[in-house]
Amino acid sequence: MLLMRFVKYSLTDSFTSFQNGKLQTAFVKKLHAGPYYKVSKDIKLDNLKSSTISHKDETVHFGFQTVSATEKEQKVHQVFENVASKYDLMNDVMSVGIHRIWKDYFVKKIFPLHPGTNIIDVAGGTGDIAFRMLEGLDRQNKNSNSSTDDDSGSRKNTTILISDINQAMLDVGKKRALTMNLQSDGLSWLCANAQELPLPENSFDLYTIAFGIRNVTDVSKALDEAYRILRPGGRFMCLEFSHVKNPLLKWAYDTYSFQVIPPLGEVVAGDWKSYQYLVESIRKFPTQDEFKNMIEEAGFRSVRYENLSFGVVSIHSGYKI
Repeated sequence: MLLMRFVKYSLTDSFTSFQNGKLQTAFVKKLHAGPYYKVSKDIKLDNLKSSTISHKDETVHFGFQTVSATEKEQKVHQVFENVASKYDLMNDVMSVGIHRIWKDYFVKKIFPLHPGTNIIDVAGGTGDIAFRMLEGLDRQNKNSNSSTDDDSGSRKNTTILISDINQAMLDVGKKRALTMNLQSDGLSWLCANAQELPLPENSFDLYTIAFGIRNVTDVSKALDEAYRILRPGGRFMCLEFSHVKNPLLKWAYDTYSFQVIPPLGEVVAGDWKSYQYLVESIRKFPTQDEFKNMIEEAGFRSVRYENLSFGVVSIHSGYKI
């Protein structure tokens, strides 16, 4: 209960605040029409460059285990194959619904968006972030009081490509989009590896990734790819679990994570091991400052981060200048 109290007590314990402001002028340009985007709402990799990553004999962390890079990629893929059908339910159960507040706040930081913004949401299989962005566009358009004769502010002029390495996660998102009647609202789907996206450089105005980058085999490669596919002036936005510094709160958080979440995974989703990995992966992820430095090393500028709930999660952002 101590964890529940401190998470609910403060949503935004800001380490570094930053002004959202208007996004760069590159955001007003539309994504060049091409076979990778306009031809199909469900993008197939066999029509694009291969996204297969070749790994050397390097070793990486899979939770607290040390495994080969290839083995981690396979294990992470299996984890999300296992949890896909219960993913949203387990997020609600594990965080007592707080993950919804974190995501709402994250998407709020993205706005305002200019008409014609082209967005890629990586590791966004179930659509949680993309669907929130569509809802935000509706609110923005309503507040702008734009004329019904001019649909330049319509969300139809904003494109969102949802990318995920796991087809099972994308399938869940597609079903949700169908249920929410969002299939024709500028959404496209791509099954691809975040480390080698089969997309042209300088293609997107905004790159978002929420609770996904810590599962990537090589985080630096994923950041390099984010930089490559963003246009000059484009923005990188990441929401991820991070590190609690207060010793007492850290003890409460760790106790809850290791003693409660895996058993919940077993009860709700019939899967202890996948949720054991998920809590371990959080502890192996770089600290807020270390991750900030990695983003800067990828070439991004004006990199900042903001802690939510005392550092349980953080938002990192930067620009391709």
